[in-house]
Amino acid sequence: MIIDMSIKELQAALLAEEITCEAVVKAYLKQIKSVDQKIRAYLYVDTEGALKAARALDEKISKKEPLGKLFGIPFGVKDNIVTEDMPTTCGSKMLEHYMSPYTATIVKRIKAEDGIILGKLNLDEFAMGSTTENSYYQTTKNPHDLKKVPGGSSGGSAAAIASKQALITLGSDTGGSIRQPASFCGVVGLKPSYGRISRYGLVAFASSLDQIGPMGRTVEDVSYTMDSLFGYDEKDSTSVDVEVEDYKAFIGKDIKDLKIGVISSYDAKGVSEGVKEKVEDTIEVLKSMGASVESVDITSVEKALPAYYIISSAEASSNLARFDGIRYGFRPQGDFDLTELYETARAQGFGREVKRRILLGTYALSSGYYDAYYKKAQQVRHLIKDEYDKLFETYDLILTPTAPTTAYELGMTMEDPVEMYMGDIFTVPVNIAGLPAISVSAGKDESNMPVGVQFIAKAYDEKKLIQVGDALERRIAHD
Repeated sequence: MIIDMSIKELQAALLAEEITCEAVVKAYLKQIKSVDQKIRAYLYVDTEGALKAARALDEKISKKEPLGKLFGIPFGVKDNIVTEDMPTTCGSKMLEHYMSPYTATIVKRIKAEDGIILGKLNLDEFAMGSTTENSYYQTTKNPHDLKKVPGGSSGGSAAAIASKQALITLGSDTGGSIRQPASFCGVVGLKPSYGRISRYGLVAFASSLDQIGPMGRTVEDVSYTMDSLFGYDEKDSTSVDVEVEDYKAFIGKDIKDLKIGVISSYDAKGVSEGVKEKVEDTIEVLKSMGASVESVDITSVEKALPAYYIISSAEASSNLARFDGIRYGFRPQGDFDLTELYETARAQGFGREVKRRILLGTYALSSGYYDAYYKKAQQVRHLIKDEYDKLFETYDLILTPTAPTTAYELGMTMEDPVEMYMGDIFTVPVNIAGLPAISVSAGKDESNMPVGVQFIAKAYDEKKLIQVGDALERRIAHD
């Protein structure tokens, strides 16, 4: 079936004219119609636009015109990445029916390379959450067990891949929001180095931490997209101008020369036995392929979570101040003075988790508390980055679980946000330090739920993530 094809297989079939782009889009639209009533991954499906793009590509193929690197690949886009031809809601009542006047650079790049956008995917409101239950519109379900969450905030992006409703999706990752749902749904999620992918058109949660990244079924599929998605953008002041490589070239390479450090505290309290077992299995597999694997200590990791929630909430408080019910966004009905309008619009337009983080961030930035909280959190940030930089003088990669547990039951963390925050313990330090990381499936636990392992590399060294992730994936599949 078309929806079972990898990118390599799909593009080969398209070039040989064995199938058409229109047939590809129709196959994926059929799958969305068939399964998404249960999964609830999509907030908006652009049926007409996707079919129009597919027919234009089929014409290019028939005329033997040059084709882009992403030709024929059906993408889903997280709904905090703006698109002028589709609504952008950020999963919030505040932006219900909002149509952006411009399109994000990353979406333009996909279209310029002949990728096809199927629609916009569900998320926790303004990307704040780890379960996708904080969306104003709907709760996305985990395709492996509909009673469990898909993770978040890119839960719609991960669930769409796991249920074959897209071949590649875009997520955003502020503290693990690509990698954790990838782990929960048994797919691959790549968080690139900070600045690798343009943030122009990403609705900001925490500007110094946010990064767009791809999700796919396999490491190889993800590798096919990276050189198109990566690259400098003059419209984004945080974009970096560093070399973009052909990441497909690192598929199928051995890992016998790689030196990998395993964080010794990964088996600390809170990590489930099923996750521990799969990490141990992964270590043995890596050793069997010739990699050197050693235990390492990172003392600053325990400080990362509180530092992250102070920094991210402070930046969220600043970024979301623009949503005031006047310029755009939700505006309540009634007669209000200016102060009442602000209060009512924000009280009714934002959900509980967003309000919680705005309040926390505003408090941390307030007079008398700035030095005690925000400044100290930034100092911790430097300690974490320095510690990772020191480790990468010796090791090529760092290995951790992606998340301490497998997917939660629906509703389990809604009344205890601290428990939800603790699920980010292994992913948050990566964003704090601006490093790249990938989550790869390491199999399933005793309850038959996916377990992900995370590899972290030094800044701009994504090729090693592809190399080790692909090698692990192929060995597990072979065994």
